Amino acid sequence: MGDVADIRPLRILGATVLDLETSMASLSDAGVWPNGMAIAAELFESDPRVRQGVLKNIEDRSFEVTVWGAACPSELDCRTEGVQHRLSVAARAFKARALAALGQPFDVLEDVEMFRCSETQDHLAADLLPVG
Repeated sequence: MGDVADIRPLRILGATVLDLETSMASLSDAGVWPNGMAIAAELFESDPRVRQGVLKNIEDRSFEVTVWGAACPSELDCRTEGVQHRLSVAARAFKARALAALGQPFDVLEDVEMFRCSETQDHLAADLLPVG
């Protein structure tokens, strides 16, 4: 979870928020592993544990890794492809509520969001479409 003090915006979006240290230990103990992970590019660059875990899972193709942010870290550029996600009306409404909970402006929400995504054995998630 890092330094996130208010997890309400993430809960509004339906995310499960876990403490990084606790979840890393319990996932391996319980034999449970996610199907995918979405991560901010800034977190990849600032936290060596996250960086190491992301690179390992991309290499092993264990699960899909989706990265968002202003710039994709150069280390991930050749390991990911540009994808887009078209937001439904409901998704835009939930995103507006989450941004409001953060105190962020949300006057105009884009219909399409751009990400970088690793390819997995099962290919891309059905709602992520290749760019171009």
